[in-house]
Amino acid sequence: MAQQINEQFKAQWEKPMFTFFDYLPTKYEANKDEWKVRKLIWDFKEGKRSKAVAKLVASQMRKQFGSTCDTLVFACVPASTPESNALRYEEFAEEVCRLTGARNAYKAIRVEGERLAIHETKCGKSITTVNTIDFDREFFNGKRVVLFDDVITRGFSYARFACELEYFGAEILGGYFLGRTLNLQ
Repeated sequence: MAQQINEQFKAQWEKPMFTFFDYLPTKYEANKDEWKVRKLIWDFKEGKRSKAVAKLVASQMRKQFGSTCDTLVFACVPASTPESNALRYEEFAEEVCRLTGARNAYKAIRVEGERLAIHETKCGKSITTVNTIDFDREFFNGKRVVLFDDVITRGFSYARFACELEYFGAEILGGYFLGRTLNLQ
């Protein structure tokens, strides 16, 4: 089974993936521009600057998909808690869809409890507890879906989420990421 999952993940990673910024974790010294990117990403995670990030994403979607944006579904890889998910994605996804004409999947994905969230810190990695994600499976069946996640490090959360949606009958076209974690070691 592990081999099958790895092949499915690889298939997701081969799809178009667009990253707006390189994200340098706090364990590294950062210059002025790298601090601006950190601040943007941290603000976004706190529910700030949603409209500015939505404009970036919508512009790239229109560039990539043109007049077919209104045939797409826009879905965000859920945050680790229901509160974080709402704070980070509810207004943001609504704005991206308003700007592109895409269909918003926000209400078709519900986060319950907390999930395993691994974050790199100065002291190493921190891990939080587990949640469940409840999907409106019928919503995704037969839909062409574009995914978004705030930061991609290795891509496992993105690939896992994409595979889940494909299991429900969605066609995942690729993903957008506000930041890509740089590992300088």
